[in-house]
Amino acid sequence: MRLCFLVEEQYRHDGMPLEVIHQLRAWGHHVDVVWPGRSLIRISEAVRAGSHDAWVLKTVSGGPGLTLLEAAASVGLTTVNDVRAIRGVRDKALAAVIARGRGLPVPVTYAAARPEEFAEIAEAEFPLVVKPADGSSGRAVRLVATPDRLLEPGPDGAAGGLLIAQPYVPNSGTDLKVYSVAGELYATERCSPLHPAHAVRERQVPLTPEVARITAEIGTVFGLDLYGVDILLGPDGPVVVDINDFPSFRQVPDAVARVSAAVLDLARRGGREAFATGQTGAKPTPPPPFTAPSVPRPTRPAASIGGGR
Repeated sequence: MRLCFLVEEQYRHDGMPLEVIHQLRAWGHHVDVVWPGRSLIRISEAVRAGSHDAWVLKTVSGGPGLTLLEAAASVGLTTVNDVRAIRGVRDKALAAVIARGRGLPVPVTYAAARPEEFAEIAEAEFPLVVKPADGSSGRAVRLVATPDRLLEPGPDGAAGGLLIAQPYVPNSGTDLKVYSVAGELYATERCSPLHPAHAVRERQVPLTPEVARITAEIGTVFGLDLYGVDILLGPDGPVVVDINDFPSFRQVPDAVARVSAAVLDLARRGGREAFATGQTGAKPTPPPPFTAPSVPRPTRPAASIGGGR
């Protein structure tokens, strides 16, 4: 197959997706890489019908890669994830509305352009978790205890743009991150960015039926195949606090081989339709005649198109 990966500058040294690219090439597939943040892209030539079997995006919120993925979709190319699904989760304000509208356990969400506007929220709802609506990787997330502390300097990485605020969900200081690899679910624990002093060993943990149901429903509601969900176990049960397309898949066993196989299956079947009737826990079948060997980290950047170096 012929695939094109869009990789933002932030991820140019990351194992995900570079090791997936390496694995796909080892399996005999042709993989082009576009670096949207550091190269001239001859977009009229790069994005054309029939140029690739699928385009795959690993990008930051607000990055230029999403526009290129939408351009690929506009000429009928398969995208992984579905480009409409990515837009739905990249805007956290929009994602909260969609999720609550479908009955998913998401906190009440407020939006404002300036943090001081959140002072209108009843003090009984504090503390609030305040973060950028287009944030990623825990950037600029902060816990605001009382209204008078809204104007205190935020963490590094804060920038202009829409903000969202949600009442803090009391929890143990441990985040539950659930990954979906095209229907196969894995749960991991990690330290909450709001409680950095709380020591948590990142590890895979058992997945409860309730958390599995919520995670699978998110995939259905948003149309995602490769995604991660941040869940807190609050006093009233699981609460969804973030959704990410194409995450790191940390602690997922044989993540590189599994994600690579899922990308190929989605490309062959035209995207999300590949798993529209799948069951939670179903394992994607690796493409014959290839096996799924362990994959070492590449020692040099993947080859690119579009003039990047």
